[in-house]
Amino acid sequence: MVYGLQDVVRLRQMADESIASEEYKRHERARLDALLGWCEVTGCRRRPLLEYFGEELIDDCGNCDNCLNPPAVRDGTVQAQMLMSAVYRTGQCFGAAHVVDVLTGKSTAKTQQNGHDGLSVFGVGADTPAAEWRSIVRQLVVQGYLRADPAKYGGLVLTDAARGVLKGTEAVALRSDPLVPKAAKARKRKATVPDEVAITDMHLWEALRVCRQDLAKQHDVPPYVIFHDSTLRQMVHEKPADEAALLSISGVGQAKLERYGDEFLEVIRREGREA
Repeated sequence: MVYGLQDVVRLRQMADESIASEEYKRHERARLDALLGWCEVTGCRRRPLLEYFGEELIDDCGNCDNCLNPPAVRDGTVQAQMLMSAVYRTGQCFGAAHVVDVLTGKSTAKTQQNGHDGLSVFGVGADTPAAEWRSIVRQLVVQGYLRADPAKYGGLVLTDAARGVLKGTEAVALRSDPLVPKAAKARKRKATVPDEVAITDMHLWEALRVCRQDLAKQHDVPPYVIFHDSTLRQMVHEKPADEAALLSISGVGQAKLERYGDEFLEVIRREGREA
């Protein structure tokens, strides 16, 4: 009954504008997020519902809407790894809003005060709307990879189940149509990213991937933390010649420009000379 976006916004505003204590507001926000997470679950709905009350369901119920008509899902492993890495690198003591700010590269007083704008994960998920990241947080909580710790004022904490995902031995399925405002889906922060690489640009594509792999090994991070494939594809398509042009690429923020920009610009220039 609260799955409509307008109802969700209204309920969240009611909690935020309440004259109740901050602790009560956090509790109400957590309850709303738990309900939204249950709405977005991709498997049997009865299973997480019973788990919430301390019971366990061995087999799917076979009667809920998800069992009768399974929703469309997508491989969300990479996004789950990004999110879990951000939770881990920020100390597992911050709520979803701050973690999403770090992922999207949003510079706030909180990210600056904690030095999180200098983390390798800062801005790694900038090409995904914040509303979609919040949906992913809820889905991962429902699936048991994350939990909100009341002792840390609702701070996100990794569970033991997250290890397999971070190590790349376990895949994560996410709902294909999460609860994301249409305006957020339509909003484009930077230019459209091409889906494919032209045959004539394959040499540059491979050279950029080698550069990314080398930097990933050097900094001991997964390659996607350096730049996502979509960012490399846009580099191939637009072939930025200077820092200003590189900064216009989706997924390249100021921090990553300063950290990795010279290496990637040199690869693009070198390949251009040799073409």
